[in-house]
Parts: sequence; C-alpha cells; structure tokens
Amino acid sequence: MAQNFAHGNYSHTQKKARNGGGGRTPKDRARRTLSQNFLVDSHAVELMVKAAAPDGLVLEPGSGQGVLTFALAEAGARVIGYEIDPLLAGKLAARTRDHPGIDVVRGDFTTARAPREPFAVVGNIPYSVTSKIVDWCLRAPGLTSATMLTQREYARKRTGDYGRWSLVTVESWPWFSWRLGDTIGRESFRPVPAVDSAILRVHRRPAPLVHGRRSYQELVELGFGGVGGSVRASLKTRYPGVDAALEAAGVARDTVVGHVHPDQWVTLWRRLCG
Repeated sequence: MAQNFAHGNYSHTQKKARNGGGGRTPKDRARRTLSQNFLVDSHAVELMVKAAAPDGLVLEPGSGQGVLTFALAEAGARVIGYEIDPLLAGKLAARTRDHPGIDVVRGDFTTARAPREPFAVVGNIPYSVTSKIVDWCLRAPGLTSATMLTQREYARKRTGDYGRWSLVTVESWPWFSWRLGDTIGRESFRPVPAVDSAILRVHRRPAPLVHGRRSYQELVELGFGGVGGSVRASLKTRYPGVDAALEAAGVARDTVVGHVHPDQWVTLWRRLCG
C-alpha cells in the first residue's frame, strides 16, 4: 500500500490534515499520518501480477489490506508480507492464518534482513520511502527482480523516459535492467491520491555487463560530480584518453551527464577502466 511515513500530516499525495486532529477516528488519523492509498482496482492488480510473473519466494512491502498479497499467492508465489500499521497487520494476519502460502510480518520492510535464497519483491510501495526500498533491493544479493508500483514520475525518471538518466539507474545498470511498465491511474486507489502511479520493473541480469563494480561506480560517480558542466569535463580530471572513449561510445564532447545512456557508460568504462 502507498504510505507516507514523513513526520506530521503532510504528504505529496494528499492535502494537509485539518484542525490538527488528523481525522475523526483513529483509522482516519492513521490513513492521514501514513498517507495510506489502498489499491482497489482488480485490473491494476492483474497488471502487477502479470508484470511480476511471481514464482517462488516473494517479499511484499506494505501489504495493507492484502489485495495484492492474495493475488500473488493465487499465482503460485510464497508470500511474506510486511506491514508497519499494527491494525492492518493484525487483520491481515488473522485472514491469512490458515493460508499455507502467506506469512505476515508486522514491521518496517526497509529494516528486514534479506533472505539467503533467491526471492523477488513485489508491492504497491509507500511513496515516501520508495528510494529506501529501491536501495534495499539493489543491495540484496538474492534479489532476482523487483516489481514496484511507484509514483509515475519516479518510475519515468529511473527508466530514462524523460530523456535523462539518474545516478541510481546508471550505477546499477551493469547488474540490473530498469523498465517502465503500465500506468495505474490515481482512481485505482482509495483514498484517491493526487498523482498517477506506474509499474517499475527492476530485473537482475543473468550476467553482469562489467566485471569491476568498484571501478565502474567510481567512474560514474565522478561523471555525475558536475565538474565543468559536461561528462567530458568531469572525467578528464582523472582519466586519460577520455576523448577517444567518448567517440567510441557515441557521446558528444559537450554532453551533460544526465543525457549519457547507461549502455554508453558501459562502453566508457571498458575504454577507460577495462
């Protein structure tokens, strides 16, 4: 479920709670404080399950009312659902007590220990902790894929849909592919948020594109350092032969760092570090 764990009653998905009380009932206050937006559209659930193609162990951040949880289990996955809201966690645990394919954990997914066996992450994740969950996934050795329902803007930025590429995507590109999936309209949630969502698919590559994680990431981080306003200016501070490498990668000398495609970064690494 989409939640916001920011302090106070502010969220980029909902307006500020009025009258200081945050809601008329404890449930209302919880929804405002956590900015809970539950997925209620069965077609959207079907799109998530289709994109995830669940098989084996699946971890679900923010299980909420269990709509996606049950759909993943029905598709054949063994689901461990994490829910930080104690009321929702208790209700879902009671509903799934006799279900052999579902376990519910009351707690914060971002503090969970990653399983040793291969697993996938699938979830309608909290907007405010999207980056934390993505970082958690990228660090987990056993992760095979992550299929996440995020803010559409976030998904577009991470997949280059605006014509620019982010540091997170470029740094992880040799090991993970990033793909923008279907848009899920705001009307698919209750309460209705202010923005649309989209399915973001991150998949571990069967074989990495480079063998040298540290040298690759050092190259990328230097490029994103912003020295001189272009990737060429940044890289020339440390690496000889930058102009030849840029030509081999098809990158113009005045290209700003965000416009360099991740595949071009791989070519730059092979020329400068490989």
